[in-house]
Amino acid sequence: MTTNAPRIVILGGGHAGANAVASLRQAGHDGEIVMISDESVLPYHRPPLSKAYLKGGSTLEALYLRPAKFYDTNNIEVLLDARATGIDTARKIVTLADGREIAWELLILATGSVARRLDGPGADLDGVHVLRDIKDAEALHARIGEGSRLVIIGAGYIGLEVAASARDLGAEVTILEREPRILSRVACEELSGFFHRFHADRGVVFRTGVSVAALHGEKGEVCSVELSDGEVLPCDAVLVGIGGSPCDALAIGAGLKCDNGVIVDLAGRSSIPGIYAIGDMTRRPMPHYGDRMFRLESVPNAVDQARAVAADIMGKPLPAPDLPWFWSDQYELKLQIAGVPFDADRQIVRHTPDKENSFSIFHMSGDRVVAVEAVNAAGDFVAGKKLIMAAQPVDIAKLSDPSIAAKTLLATSGD
Repeated sequence: MTTNAPRIVILGGGHAGANAVASLRQAGHDGEIVMISDESVLPYHRPPLSKAYLKGGSTLEALYLRPAKFYDTNNIEVLLDARATGIDTARKIVTLADGREIAWELLILATGSVARRLDGPGADLDGVHVLRDIKDAEALHARIGEGSRLVIIGAGYIGLEVAASARDLGAEVTILEREPRILSRVACEELSGFFHRFHADRGVVFRTGVSVAALHGEKGEVCSVELSDGEVLPCDAVLVGIGGSPCDALAIGAGLKCDNGVIVDLAGRSSIPGIYAIGDMTRRPMPHYGDRMFRLESVPNAVDQARAVAADIMGKPLPAPDLPWFWSDQYELKLQIAGVPFDADRQIVRHTPDKENSFSIFHMSGDRVVAVEAVNAAGDFVAGKKLIMAAQPVDIAKLSDPSIAAKTLLATSGD
């Protein structure tokens, strides 16, 4: 390709990296693009790994973010099974584990996050899993089925999604959580209690306020989990779902400013000119919440940051920053979350009239909505997202009345 456009190397083949590739071409970049991924397959959707793919209801090809021909058609060089070991900012070189050196004029870091591992005896036994990539999902799928016993350590969203999938496959599921309630770090008590009851009604056993002392095995295979009080839970597999950490070791080694992720601005620019960072590995501004910086692990965030970087590289105006939003599918439940409940001082719960298991929780700071959690209530999710972005006072009495559609409050906010 003959062009004056800079040669761009993207380090990472997840949602962020793949969307950066597409966004650059859509924005008109006609220079060389090289995407480096340490996985053996093309970029794919990761949310189904705990759901449809884990249950065997989806193929790898169906998970691809874009078909293989997209990369050929758009002249994208994709290096798979390529692990980066260093970044030389002076020479503008990425070094790979096999000794290759990949030159760049602009570098986009999109290395994502890594699942936190369990410390302690037995943590390295076969049958002890995390769930971060497609190999993890395939290995876990091989262990769960009718009558198998799965112990999940950590009652976050990944743990609950896997529990739902495992129950659908006929497995016995026990979830261990060291905090007094499930979802304690990511959901309010009302939502936490609802999901606890819903899973328990479907046979999931919860043990809260407990910690793991050791994992035990036979012939190298995990066979039980010992709790700190001495109780032993037999099992055929263990899933460790205790969160993730940013993959920022390369960035730190290269001298980029990091603090629980690479520090970036709204354009995805790092502290070193010519190097951008996007996705789970970044700590970014939160324009809807004052001067806060936050690390977001979500597909929408990866997509938004990819678009912003492409716009900045092409000298175009940055797209308006979207509000952070997330989702989780468990059984027949769809949870949608918009915003982050910074400075929330109370919650307003709205139960959908005449509809079972449908409600929303609006997190308020004074008379303004700062976050919304909606279960099988897409209308409230959409309306709540708009109310947060409007940053206008709402009529509390009307918001508290579930017979009044939340979307109607958009017209009266600020009156």
